[in-house]
Amino acid sequence: MFLLSFLRVIKFSLQDIVRNIWLSIITIIIITLALFSVNLLLAVNILTTATVSSVKEKVDISLYLKSDAQENLILALKSEISNLDSVKQIDYISKQAAIESFREKHKNNPEILQALLELGKNPLSPSLIIKPKDINNYDELIVSLNKINNNIIESRNFDDHKAILAKINNIAEKANQAGLFVSSLFILITILVVYNAVRVAIFTHKREIGIMKLVGASTWFIRAPYLISGMIYAFLGVITIIIIMYPFLSLIQPYLATFFSGFEVNLLDYYNSNFLLIFGLEFLAASLINVLASLVAVGKYSKV
Repeated sequence: MFLLSFLRVIKFSLQDIVRNIWLSIITIIIITLALFSVNLLLAVNILTTATVSSVKEKVDISLYLKSDAQENLILALKSEISNLDSVKQIDYISKQAAIESFREKHKNNPEILQALLELGKNPLSPSLIIKPKDINNYDELIVSLNKINNNIIESRNFDDHKAILAKINNIAEKANQAGLFVSSLFILITILVVYNAVRVAIFTHKREIGIMKLVGASTWFIRAPYLISGMIYAFLGVITIIIIMYPFLSLIQPYLATFFSGFEVNLLDYYNSNFLLIFGLEFLAASLINVLASLVAVGKYSKV
């Protein structure tokens, strides 16, 4: 009996959607726009997180040593620095390793390689590359390194990576604020559109609702079709956004790969890996919003 009633409810919901097809299409479009803005906000968060993580991984401090520094003195300095609490890793780049890396980097630039050949010697110096344990302790590490007074140190390269991260976070915060505003606006519009769609459907079926009351139809049976319609709108909106998002992600991914060269940023892979989580949550959220809007409209206009 319950199954039969449920099937009838679904039938009535589909009939309402078809009878008010243009209003239904507009409702689905608005829901799709709301979901698109939410997905753009998600994409910004993914890009920000990936960029910040990549920058943190690449944060290092370089100590350039004198060209004639002896190997044993360099290793002793390396050991001293590695004992610092704020040091995660320290790598020693010898003169030979430095020149090989330089040649590999400029292998497609014959002019530079020719100039290097004409020098007749290795102009590069050995260096120590130091990675901090925590970017938040970056200043502390710099202070500790500045306290080391060793004659074999020729120069120190302390790039302000914290400033770069602060700029990235600032841009991301502004983008998130804009995204939240747009998403909130579309969600509000969605609530109003669904509310009005249900109101129109109730006015269209006001006579039928009156007859259902007279023959003893339950409150649930009268209200349910409009609530189910809200869920159907949400489902169709999610299906539409899936159809839109994947071509969109495929289109922009090559540009993202070029723009974020050197960083591991792949939105398409992220969506593939979290497909059910992303679109499942979006369906639940859209359904909840639509059902609440429908519930308010039904309670106000059906007089049940």
